[in-house]
Amino acid sequence: MATAPSPPWQSIDLGRGVLAAWTARAGGVSRPPWDTLNLGLNVGDDEAAVLANRARLSAWAGVPVVFGTQVHGAAVRVIRDVPDDPRTAGVADAFVTTSAHLAVAVLVADCVPVLLADSQARVVAAVHAGRGGLVAGVIGAAVAAMVGCGARPERIRAAIGPCIAGSSYEVPAALRDEVARRLPEAPATTSWGTPALDLRAAAVGELARASVTDVECVARDTFTDDALFSHRRAAGAPTGRCAGLVRLSP
Repeated sequence: MATAPSPPWQSIDLGRGVLAAWTARAGGVSRPPWDTLNLGLNVGDDEAAVLANRARLSAWAGVPVVFGTQVHGAAVRVIRDVPDDPRTAGVADAFVTTSAHLAVAVLVADCVPVLLADSQARVVAAVHAGRGGLVAGVIGAAVAAMVGCGARPERIRAAIGPCIAGSSYEVPAALRDEVARRLPEAPATTSWGTPALDLRAAAVGELARASVTDVECVARDTFTDDALFSHRRAAGAPTGRCAGLVRLSP
């Protein structure tokens, strides 16, 4: 009997009864330059290939994986049922669920994917935290939505996935200083000595301000890691999107 292939993701422990993972580039059907497990629509890839990749992800997760339309904001959607449209559950940058019949996911290609779980209350969330979303307060908004579903911040476990590192994310000095006024952990310097932003550190700071202190970080830099998609490394050329996903077991 043939052995089923292992899911092409990196799992992370967010508590009993919770599956949380990050995908990478490998394991899908998309052709270059989206090769191969591109999960993002609207990046130039063939839609049929993307939907096939999403179907593979759902098969590996054991439930439908729900994605939304991300806009670098702070809107949160509570997902109770699988949406009719397989492409999107609506416009938001954070998705919360208490259902064991679906997984929620966010797409990234340098931005910070944050997965959250209160396994006791059985509430999970996936958060897309780019620079704009972090400044807008998307992490605090997601935690507040989880609390509205019965979670408690001191019980929430958080995982911060692969994203662009502060040593790679060069920005103008004026932008760095502007972001620092809202996110004091964000200022950084690139490995070549220019102004930068550390979105991972900023996300940790935002979690702490939301009273979430049980945080695990994956120390992978999307800009330098060819196994991951990176919008900045692509330098304007088409590229795909990885995902962070989280679900409750039945």
